[in-house]
Amino acid sequence: MQDLSVTLIQTELHWHQPEANRAMLEEKLWQIAEPTDVIMLPEMFTTGFTMQAKENAEVARTTTLKWMQQMAKQKNAVITGSYIVQEKGQYYNRLLWVKPDGSFQQYDKRHLFRMANEHEHYSAGTERLICEWKDWKICPLICYDLRFPVWSRNQPTENALAYDLLLYVANWPAARQQAWDVLLPARAVENLCYTVGVNRVGEDGNGIAYTGGSAVYGFKGDTLWLQHTSEAIKTITLSGDELEQYRQKFPAQLDADKFKLID
Repeated sequence: MQDLSVTLIQTELHWHQPEANRAMLEEKLWQIAEPTDVIMLPEMFTTGFTMQAKENAEVARTTTLKWMQQMAKQKNAVITGSYIVQEKGQYYNRLLWVKPDGSFQQYDKRHLFRMANEHEHYSAGTERLICEWKDWKICPLICYDLRFPVWSRNQPTENALAYDLLLYVANWPAARQQAWDVLLPARAVENLCYTVGVNRVGEDGNGIAYTGGSAVYGFKGDTLWLQHTSEAIKTITLSGDELEQYRQKFPAQLDADKFKLID
């Protein structure tokens, strides 16, 4: 495996202002000076984490997708993050994985945050997404999914683990920051993979505070980068060789429990 560079954009967001957020993020994207392979934006990066789905949703495959396609082409990198989509009368907290050639994949948030009544305003996804990019297999998930290890479990296939890198895009509040800080490295250790989480900072339109904590963790749970409180743009390179060597020396996946998810 070759190395993979990942860029995290930890930022404040304009409340319910998609155009302003796209413009702000476009400026931040152009601040990325070094080459990168994957650029991560927060959850609901066009609006902030809102339950006003009807008022803020976009018809699927329109403005924000086109913007992401343009940015991915210009930066020659995958861009990923989630926003609010309306499709066939339903609303989704949908992550897009957009490649430089304009092709894309999507993942609808599986675990909807009950404590904010997200499940009353959005429909849950039913399928996990595994993306392939630069010889890496990557599993992108959204915020509250972090609390459910079974959904993210890196189950072995015949010859290899399902993925090498686990990503979380989030609007994770400061009130529960400790859980975010604990669970991200836990997912790395139990899944024998790199784990990256990007969160927002600032205060949203509901008065909820966010203190970031965007981070990159190695496959042993070691902290490769961590940023609390302030806005940040960080590019970090992950070693494919080190990951493969560790999995060969410590093949815990061979003793993993086999199971199937049942809805």
